[in-house]
Amino acid sequence: MNKNLLLAYLSLTFITVCSFNIKAQSAEKIASESNVDPKATLLTIDKDPVTVAEFENIYKKNSTVNVEGAEKKDIEEYLQLFINYKLKVREAERLGLDTVKSFIKEFSNYRRQLAKPYLSDNDVTDGLIKEAYDRMNQEVRASHILIKVGMDASPEDTLKAYRKVLSIRKRLLRGEKFERVAVETSEDPSAKSNKGDLGYFTVFRMVYAFETAAYNTEVGKVSKPARTRFGYHLVKVIDKREAKGQIHVAHIMKKASVKMSPEERALAHKQIEDIYAKLLENGEFGKLASEQSDDKTSARKGGELPKFGTGRMVQEFEDAAFALKEDGDISKPVKTEYGWHIIKRISKKEIGTFDELKDGIKKRIAKDTRAMRSKDLFIDKIKKENNFKEHTSSKRELYRKIDDSALKGKWDVTVTDGMDKPIFEIGDVSYTQHDFAQYVNKNQVKRLAKSVDVLLKILYKRYVDKKCMEYEESQLEDKYPDFKTLMKEYWDGILLFELTDQKVWTMAVKDTTGLRSFYKEKKGNYMWPHRVDAMIITCKNEEVAKKTRKLAKKSKNSRKIILEKINTDEDNNLNIQQGKFVKGDNANVDAVAWEKGLSENVEKNGKIVFVRINAVLEPQVKSLNESRGLVIADYQNYLEEKWIKGLREKYKVEVKKEVFSVLLKESESEQNEKN
Repeated sequence: MNKNLLLAYLSLTFITVCSFNIKAQSAEKIASESNVDPKATLLTIDKDPVTVAEFENIYKKNSTVNVEGAEKKDIEEYLQLFINYKLKVREAERLGLDTVKSFIKEFSNYRRQLAKPYLSDNDVTDGLIKEAYDRMNQEVRASHILIKVGMDASPEDTLKAYRKVLSIRKRLLRGEKFERVAVETSEDPSAKSNKGDLGYFTVFRMVYAFETAAYNTEVGKVSKPARTRFGYHLVKVIDKREAKGQIHVAHIMKKASVKMSPEERALAHKQIEDIYAKLLENGEFGKLASEQSDDKTSARKGGELPKFGTGRMVQEFEDAAFALKEDGDISKPVKTEYGWHIIKRISKKEIGTFDELKDGIKKRIAKDTRAMRSKDLFIDKIKKENNFKEHTSSKRELYRKIDDSALKGKWDVTVTDGMDKPIFEIGDVSYTQHDFAQYVNKNQVKRLAKSVDVLLKILYKRYVDKKCMEYEESQLEDKYPDFKTLMKEYWDGILLFELTDQKVWTMAVKDTTGLRSFYKEKKGNYMWPHRVDAMIITCKNEEVAKKTRKLAKKSKNSRKIILEKINTDEDNNLNIQQGKFVKGDNANVDAVAWEKGLSENVEKNGKIVFVRINAVLEPQVKSLNESRGLVIADYQNYLEEKWIKGLREKYKVEVKKEVFSVLLKESESEQNEKN
């Protein structure tokens, strides 16, 4: 069942309450200021208790429509609706619908979706969003030195790389030139040509750890080693400036790379100067780009490029583009490593407000490595709140049983048979050596790590994280009353939907015998009012109308005959709409006297319209086919009323009058205060 469909159904289950004029404030008064214990029993169904809290919650949720205050009879009638609701759920549970695989799967899917907002730390997420927005407003120019070491490297190799990067940092702190040291030591291949200089960049352009090192380091300083999936980085911040935003430009390009001969490069320069001269003489930029630009992809769009910000283009192109002051401004020819460019500014957009960009930033964070930071902090919080305890000796004992064969996916888990000591505990749940061994067995994947130590480190963290999240999810109903209430509503709603479909909706459609019998008994409820059998005749002009009226006067001339006689050529001289009409079906029919014969001509939108009344029809019973939709709806109501009557006879319902009377008095008091 679609989630939105279920939510709509849950609302419709009690929508009748709106006709009882229940006021939201009254419900809130009951919920927030009631003298009745929310855990007190309001009613029992075959001695099974239903609490005040459950009634209050549904009452409140279904009384938020903007209507007048509740009265005594309103709440009493609402209680009867609530009892009907609970009886249907009780019947569904008695029939075992809550044990059917399809129900369990559907409910689990809803629970998983609805649990997501509770399984993250909103404070951390909000902090990351604010941090990203602040960084979005600033651009950093930085250089770096990289010492490569993979995330799957052994502890020995990781330590070796870390010591190497520390020794390089000492050289820099002693005053050696960063550019020279970068060329000499950096394992980033581009360092040989750019001397480590990465140019300007902004948020989301670099991996998170690198980005953080750059933004948190002062201009002119060198960061401490920053660890990313590529290895260890030393980041030197060269400059920080206000963000330039995004710009949309078009360009005309003539290729002039270093691989071309001097003559070819000189020709390209002359060609771009000639194009620039034409532009100064009011030449059309888009046309010249289409005809003469060597960038064929953008030439097809009049030279237009996708919008870009800092760090997306080579520096010379970017600087020239952002130097243009107004939309429509055109640059002088600009030289880059690719050739010569003339750039036209189309539009420029500054950084938006926090509220404008918040949702977009949140989505980007969810796909970014910084999302892992949020998850890690949340798991740390779970561990702290639930007394996470690790048994290191038991873990080491298990690790000794796992050898290098796991790196090839061939480790035999049976070597751990009988090992059942706990390796960690969270809350009241303990996970044993056997549990983790089975996880390793299912997740030993080739090329996941280069050493068994690293493999176990990766798998153990994943396993602990998974079990912490599972434990937290299992506690949601206890931690969050609103979540518990929501889950109860979905549980009841899915059961109610399924059983009502079986007993009412589908039954009314499939039970053709019952439907016909119901129609036969109630057919007096399905009447046609006064109607006319009529033609609405629309003519091209007065001449066509004159010819048509002669034909239409003779009742024996049908719609088909009239059309064939008038529409003799390709022109659509005549249009005729025929049918049976009640008042309100057609404005032309409504406007004429309902008498057999032809009406007067009326001019409408340059055409001539008149009506032929073939017959005036007295009120009559609709056939089953004509009224099927209405009959099915009424039959469904009949089946539901019959079903509820049977449920009330089947189950004993007892309302705790002393409890309900307090709720009534409080509602009456609220109503009196209003009056």
